[in-house]
Amino acid sequence: MTLALPLVARGKVREVYDAGEGRLLLVASDRISAYDHVLPTPIPDKGRVLTQLSVWWFDQLAPVLAEHGATHHLVSATDVPDEVAGRAMLVRRLEMLPVECVARGYLSGSGTVEYQRTGSIRDVPLPAGLVEGSQLPEPVFTPSTKAEQGEHDEAIDFAAVVAAVGAERAEDLRELTLALYRRGAEIALDAGIVLADTKFEFGTDGSGLALGDEVLTPDSSRFWPATLWSPGGVQPSYDKQYVRDWLTSSGWDRVSPPPELPADVVEATRERYVTAYERLTGRSFT
Repeated sequence: MTLALPLVARGKVREVYDAGEGRLLLVASDRISAYDHVLPTPIPDKGRVLTQLSVWWFDQLAPVLAEHGATHHLVSATDVPDEVAGRAMLVRRLEMLPVECVARGYLSGSGTVEYQRTGSIRDVPLPAGLVEGSQLPEPVFTPSTKAEQGEHDEAIDFAAVVAAVGAERAEDLRELTLALYRRGAEIALDAGIVLADTKFEFGTDGSGLALGDEVLTPDSSRFWPATLWSPGGVQPSYDKQYVRDWLTSSGWDRVSPPPELPADVVEATRERYVTAYERLTGRSFT
């Protein structure tokens, strides 16, 4: 697909176009990435789910942002070219900060691996006796680097965030990240979903912090069915963990080009993404 706009960047999932007047057009494709690789098999409707769910979340989280003197970058999801309708957002151009702002309310994934080794996640000590899927006493801020495509995000401690953006902004990022996570987790739980963890990206617009990129989607979050949550093992999910698990079981070495996804894995992944959208928003995905 080619739009009559200058292409600014092409990421793992999105193309970014210059829409003029300090605005960008973010177009979400159906590509899916895992373990820092873009897989060769797309997931039908994935880009539409990511876009429409993000748009919904920007609205839900606007009061939290306002309480912290922050905004979001969304301008419109309807004033976009017809050929990308439903999968594109017109947004304000931001100066993005070089930090992935990760919030965890439950132990899972790489957090479990580090906890089992050190009893903490970077500089955040955690109680003894936690297992995969355990709820943490309080949500924690566990940031990471924002790697270039093909590189690995690396967990960092809070001192590294201070070094990257300054002490005051680092405190603001931690406070806002946890406030957004708490509100998102409340909304998700009301919909029967455990929001185990998520990542946010922030930029500045000249006056303060602004929430950018995608928000609380199956690509950036772990969503677990609340009725099936059972600490002690890998949880059923409505996110791309299903794809990660299949890749692990396939024997792929994470170095060579990734394999094609079988048709049943593609369909099951699409179903999980659509289910997350429908349960969270209460809307039918059409």
